[in-house]
Amino acid sequence: MAKRIHPQGLHPKAPKPASAVLPSREAVLAFIDESPEKVGKREIAQAFGIKGSDKIELKRLLKDLQEEGVIEKDRSGLRKAGRLPPVVVADIDSRRDRDGELVARPAQWDPDAGPVPVITVLMPRGRRTNGPAPGTGDRALLKIEPDGDTPNRYLGRVIKVIGRNRAETLGVYRALPTGGGRIVPVDKKAQGREIAVPAGGEGEALDGDLVTVTLGREDRFGLTQGRVKERLGSLSSEKAVSLIAIHAHDIPHVFPREVLAEAEAAREVGLEGRDDWRELPLVTIDPPDAKDHDDAVMALPDPDPANPGGFVVTVAIADVAAYVRPGTPLDREALLRGNSVYFPDRVVPMLPERISNDLCSLRPGQDRPALAVRMIVTAEGRKLRHSFHRVMMRSRAKLAYAQAQAAIDGRPDEITGPLLDGVLRPLWAAYDALAAARDARGPLALDLPERKVILNPEGGVDRVIVPERLAAHRLIEEFMIQANVAAAEILESAGQPLIYRVHDEPSLEKMRALGEVMASIGLKLPKEANLRPALFNRILGMVEGSEHQLFLNEVVLRSQAQAVYAAENAGHFGLSLRRYAHFTSPIRRYADLIVHRALIRALRLGSDGLPAGMETGDLAEIGQQISAAERRAMAAERETIDRLIAHHLADRVGATFSGQVSGVTRSGLFIKLDETGADGFIPISTLGADYFRHEEGRHALVGERTRETFRLGDKVEVRLMEAAPVAGALRFEIAGGGRSASPGPARGGPHKGPRKGRPAPPSRDSLTKRRGRRA
Repeated sequence: MAKRIHPQGLHPKAPKPASAVLPSREAVLAFIDESPEKVGKREIAQAFGIKGSDKIELKRLLKDLQEEGVIEKDRSGLRKAGRLPPVVVADIDSRRDRDGELVARPAQWDPDAGPVPVITVLMPRGRRTNGPAPGTGDRALLKIEPDGDTPNRYLGRVIKVIGRNRAETLGVYRALPTGGGRIVPVDKKAQGREIAVPAGGEGEALDGDLVTVTLGREDRFGLTQGRVKERLGSLSSEKAVSLIAIHAHDIPHVFPREVLAEAEAAREVGLEGRDDWRELPLVTIDPPDAKDHDDAVMALPDPDPANPGGFVVTVAIADVAAYVRPGTPLDREALLRGNSVYFPDRVVPMLPERISNDLCSLRPGQDRPALAVRMIVTAEGRKLRHSFHRVMMRSRAKLAYAQAQAAIDGRPDEITGPLLDGVLRPLWAAYDALAAARDARGPLALDLPERKVILNPEGGVDRVIVPERLAAHRLIEEFMIQANVAAAEILESAGQPLIYRVHDEPSLEKMRALGEVMASIGLKLPKEANLRPALFNRILGMVEGSEHQLFLNEVVLRSQAQAVYAAENAGHFGLSLRRYAHFTSPIRRYADLIVHRALIRALRLGSDGLPAGMETGDLAEIGQQISAAERRAMAAERETIDRLIAHHLADRVGATFSGQVSGVTRSGLFIKLDETGADGFIPISTLGADYFRHEEGRHALVGERTRETFRLGDKVEVRLMEAAPVAGALRFEIAGGGRSASPGPARGGPHKGPRKGRPAPPSRDSLTKRRGRRA
């Protein structure tokens, strides 16, 4: 659709700027609905000539429209409720429409917003793409526009295919004595719909194997036919569990031959054109089992008398851009993967090991190219200035978090002893200053345990632990945040397009839900005109040390928006920062590689920066794609842990566990176990002999006769009744807990059993992952 240009940049329905009268609600809604570009408060004010104090009235009008549910706001701007944003991730239907056109529906849609929109996928001739053309069952990134005046219909042009064809599925093969067999799908949504495999169609699959199957037509009995395409392994071992998530989420995990060949052909970068920093005492501090080391740090007192008590803080990051050039097979594969994916038993890396674990790993005593930032910080932790340099470095030592912390705590070893006074103590002194500035800034301070699954030599779960959170972890995290901010600032000041890490403030709907949850435990949501992280920190302070501390931290986390990658800045709410980008992990995040290339281009540090033709529009598409890849990785990691723990608990059916009610629905209760953090479900039909009603406003199930109540956040004892390792599902029954309630009529509708399509348990987003991996 051709872009419409109007005099003075005004929308055709907007009045001339000469009039400063506040527009009517209808005029504002028409402008938002019909504008072909992003619309925000600034665009509306410009279009209607609103200036000065009138902008306050406009802000109030827009807030009223949001609260009434007439319009919605996200990082793409304002739009009428129920309308799709200009760019969406959509799933293409398995069947075409009557005209033979591909039809897609948004991958995420709130049922409360009305019927799911339908998008007709347009396939222009000669479209340029690095991957296959979209087909039925694919997931694709679409740029959309309304389909005339037809309500809820859109036209979509393919930007990128981001998912594998869904004409294949994943399941467990069950052999039949007469030959052939059945496939039991892994997908919970397909449970009960087996796939028939004819004799000879099983390939090399054995009974109990995890397989991919190519789907065919239905037979005369209504069973979908299929043939085994690939045998992935036996599910008798937990080592196959991560394969389920890899294949279920279409995560690329085998590098193409040309990608491996390019990586193996890479040669070490020389000193030419770089600053020689090989004598600087840079060290890496990582988990003890880390295989790649992509960041090194150091800090020294600032010798400048104008900065008394200040520091020179240096963060050096592996120069991945020197080896991964734009447009090469290696680069295209990295973009396709988007990020590395971390499972308890394996890592699916973004880059081949030759790059990630060798050429770009900052090994001690070896020359390695790096892109480094040097920051001048005051004694109070305020950054005065910073500069970026392309360098050759040589790491002084490879340290583990606990090892560095032990040295500071008075227990140095043979490696940390010689580094204590000249390297480690200055690092900790600089961190103390930065931490004071961070506390004054007031970022969101969630306190949630980060559980780690420890495997035994056979690949099964040995135990689930909560690693101690050390000052060494916080030091590296804070240094990385400061480096990320510096990268965003210098690129913005240079006018260089980049990919930001954006985190919006919570929506009004989520704030209302948070207020309801707080009211259910006797707390009141504080009222503030402007949302700030400090508000949530005060909420968390209300329950510190109480039985609700962990539960409310989870609820506050769920109330936050999802952090994403975007070419337009909207700030980072959780970190309380005006601008933020990911710079510090280019080995495992494509966003960071883009930022490195942007720095090289903007600061003229080499010829391998962002291509000259790559501008904001291209970066916006990349941001959409890698945001989707990040969500894919999060889901796969979470589901694999669920499956491993379900496998671990399978021989403890009948045992009792302590837990907490983490979700209340019309179908039953979601329970989070204290011991492992595992999530499970109690169907409402098994709660007892009483007749339970769902009181949505109270987030509770209430017995009609006994008034026994199960409320969000309640501590309960549960008995494990069933563990399904393949699905990662646990089913419990109440063994103790609940509470009596004062008599009175129960509200809400009666529900004696679960409905079809049980909702998934609430999940954490990626806001607070350690070391800024996903912040």
